[in-house]
Amino acid sequence: MLNPYDGRVVSNFIVQALKGEDMTVYGDGKQTRSFQYVHDLIDGLIALMNSNESRPVNIGNGDEFTIGEFAELVREIVEKVQDQDGDVRSRRVQIVYQPMPTDDPQKRRPDTTRAKESLDWQPRWTVRMGLEEMVRYYKAKMAEGSI
Repeated sequence: MLNPYDGRVVSNFIVQALKGEDMTVYGDGKQTRSFQYVHDLIDGLIALMNSNESRPVNIGNGDEFTIGEFAELVREIVEKVQDQDGDVRSRRVQIVYQPMPTDDPQKRRPDTTRAKESLDWQPRWTVRMGLEEMVRYYKAKMAEGSI
């Protein structure tokens, strides 16, 4: 699992939402990202190692989200997990927008065509599935005082 304080958007959003803090989006939230869950990464690496492919192969996930959409999805999943676990929330976490850093790319989406064609590999975990597992993991770590 990602380090909760590594400064990446996934861990930042989850930890902020679990703590009931505002979720920080930089820029207007329209920049895009693609997210891959570690289970798919491992499966892709194994497929690559077991192949005869010698060219570079992108084993990312081509599902693209705007950062604004992703923040909404994280908030929704955190609320779902908290409701299922009977947690009491005092308020709905807000999404706040801050100025965009100058080096932030506007688009990130891998081309996984070669992985599909050459390795017969494609991601099996949806972003929603991966996020829910991560939210539960971080929530448990917070309960034991590790985060």
